[in-house]
Amino acid sequence: MAVGRQGASASDGTGKSPEAYRTISEASSILAVAPHVLRFWESRFNQIRPVKRAGGRRYYRPDDLALLGRIRELLHDQGYSIRGVQKLLKSEGVRGVIGNVPAEPETAEEAPSPPPDASRKELEAVLWELVALRDLLR
Repeated sequence: MAVGRQGASASDGTGKSPEAYRTISEASSILAVAPHVLRFWESRFNQIRPVKRAGGRRYYRPDDLALLGRIRELLHDQGYSIRGVQKLLKSEGVRGVIGNVPAEPETAEEAPSPPPDASRKELEAVLWELVALRDLLR
């Protein structure tokens, strides 16, 4: 369940207004993740900073819920790793991540786009030279 920019709505089952702060159990229910997962994500993503009251109770703002919803979507639905989401947050910022919906996740072995035809021919020539040199060294 993705949470939009405005966070949860009154139809989220809590009966609270969309601007209201949510407890960790309400946030975990809205996002369909366990409370310990939210605490873990707080340790991995320093952009998630719920308000902490007496006794350490966490209260998530609507913006926190929007970011958590997007992180959940990236990790669970789009296949990003935690490190991939961290890089995305670092490069695009929170607002960029919340508003950005890339088609596919970044991968470590992402294939580069093919070079133009002229460059391709030059690269093929270099490749054949390298293959010939490798064969000489064997």
